[in-house]
Amino acid sequence: MTEIQSAITIHMCDDDPDDQLLVTDALLEARLANPIDFTSNGRELLQYLNREGKYEKLKGEPLPGLILLDLNMPIMDGREVLQILKNDDKFKSIPIVVLTTSKAEEDVARSYGMGVNSFVIKPVSFENLVEMIQSLTDYWFHVVHLPKS
Repeated sequence: MTEIQSAITIHMCDDDPDDQLLVTDALLEARLANPIDFTSNGRELLQYLNREGKYEKLKGEPLPGLILLDLNMPIMDGREVLQILKNDDKFKSIPIVVLTTSKAEEDVARSYGMGVNSFVIKPVSFENLVEMIQSLTDYWFHVVHLPKS
């Protein structure tokens, strides 16, 4: 594991605490040292990224290197927040992977149309989740070259 890899934070925006726990466990199972933060809806994600409200203590900290975004959440869903993030110069270079149970072709097409970097359907088994997390982090943190935040 490289120092760079372990320093890059993953952020997951998903309202399901079980999914949050499963992704945390998958990171551990895949032996990845990346820190992970969570929010439960798009409004919280915007506050987190802007370092507002309860996230103000994070001012000066680097932004996450990867956002895992669920589409179906209360208050502000993934579609709404994706539109905002990909049109904001401060955030549009952060890779966003939609991680959802939706298989609707409309969601896939609309997400890519709004600038999502990848669209992934949540795996059913834990073993497949571990493999998916390993693949995502390998790709985003080792294969591609991203701008510095």
